[in-house]
Amino acid sequence: MARESWASRVGFILAAVGSAIGLGNIWRFPWMTAENGGSAFLLLYLLIVLFVGVPGLLAAFVIGRRSNRNPIGAFKSLAGSRAWTALGVLCVVTAIMLMSFYSVVGGWILRYFLESATGAYFADPDAHFAAISYGPEAFGYQLAVLAATAVIVTAGIRRGIEATTKVMLPGIVVLLAALAVWAAQQPAATQGYEFYLGFDGAYLAENFLSVLGSAAGQALFTLSIGGGTMITYASYVDDDRSLPLDASAIAVLNLGVGILAGLVLFPLLFSFAAGPTEGGPGALFVGIAGAFASLPGGRVLGAIFFLVVLLAALTSLISMLEIPVSFLVDEFDLERSTATRGLFALVAVTGGVNAFSPAVFTLFADHLVDLLLVLGLTGFMVYTAWVLGPEAVEELRNGAGPISSPLVVPWRYAIGTVFPAFLLFTFYADVSVLVGLSVGTELLLVATLVTIVPFVLLARRSHSGSHSRPTESAD
Repeated sequence: MARESWASRVGFILAAVGSAIGLGNIWRFPWMTAENGGSAFLLLYLLIVLFVGVPGLLAAFVIGRRSNRNPIGAFKSLAGSRAWTALGVLCVVTAIMLMSFYSVVGGWILRYFLESATGAYFADPDAHFAAISYGPEAFGYQLAVLAATAVIVTAGIRRGIEATTKVMLPGIVVLLAALAVWAAQQPAATQGYEFYLGFDGAYLAENFLSVLGSAAGQALFTLSIGGGTMITYASYVDDDRSLPLDASAIAVLNLGVGILAGLVLFPLLFSFAAGPTEGGPGALFVGIAGAFASLPGGRVLGAIFFLVVLLAALTSLISMLEIPVSFLVDEFDLERSTATRGLFALVAVTGGVNAFSPAVFTLFADHLVDLLLVLGLTGFMVYTAWVLGPEAVEELRNGAGPISSPLVVPWRYAIGTVFPAFLLFTFYADVSVLVGLSVGTELLLVATLVTIVPFVLLARRSHSGSHSRPTESAD
């Protein structure tokens, strides 16, 4: 069977942005921002997206377009090494873990969207969310969201993913903008803006390491890098596209929608909830739901709001499911429909564990996935810089144009040294916070150097001759 490609550059960018925006910017972003000092977190998040996220996107794009394969097939065909192929396996595993908890949240959103018509969550938002967030009913709504995702992915790249995201993403932006105007008129909007946008240097100084780890994880989560999504999407990109231009557009649009979502959520959290940290993962459903309960036309506003979030959830779930689907289609020549059905059954099992266990859900959503994404992107960068090496430079220059081309060689050495070292530093900082250890910066730097130096040396040693495009069929 012929391998598909995107019908247009706009389709690719919107699909990638849709994957990046998702629940990361609407559900997870306010929760993580509130728990990490508001503006202090926002500043680090913005810097990491621009100065680490964009180079990381380019590394994933190079791997995907160079190979025209899924993550496992990409590393297998380009590197010819089991060690690097394991990095592709990590991508598929991470995607399944992401879907396992993400689909639970998607189920919550679907339920709240449907219940907005009756105002079922208006009377006592806290008690309502506690009653429906886990258990058989949560699992049922999770399956409904997974089924909708599977239908879209089964339709293919152009007729399914591209056609759907071309409609969903503009709808998300328009509805969010309208909600931001409405949120600005709420009673405590000023306090919300101050918490969100007013820089708090004292908090950042006191909690730098914990905020840094959370900001790095959130940046990678929202950009969908480190887990194989952008490798997979770039494998459908034509050779004449400017990867630097596409990566910059995706990052800027992602930041814009993320900031816009904050302009909606924080005024509402301050106006109608006990505080910005109220509810943790359920803040969207407890704090925001309270806003609709107390307002005229609350049922209509609630339906619009949760429709936006539902569309965002679907755009991300689509990209996550495409990773293992592309693997089964590319490597085993399965029909797309057969691969999708099999993965639906698998995620129904792994996701069901999250739907019935709050402890497992919190472990996946709050820490484990962040750590896997950081490790994945570290591997992408080192691999691109030192295993592909000059071939990565050649690939990135294809279609790059006169402005981007001079930056390609500095990009290669930056992703081979500075950026992976930074990511490993944040990884160790996050692990130390997770296990409750008080670790100084000096020790974290030592751990980073002890890891990154041999890793780079091994990667350089594994570079053997040319890693040109695979000549065998990718069908």
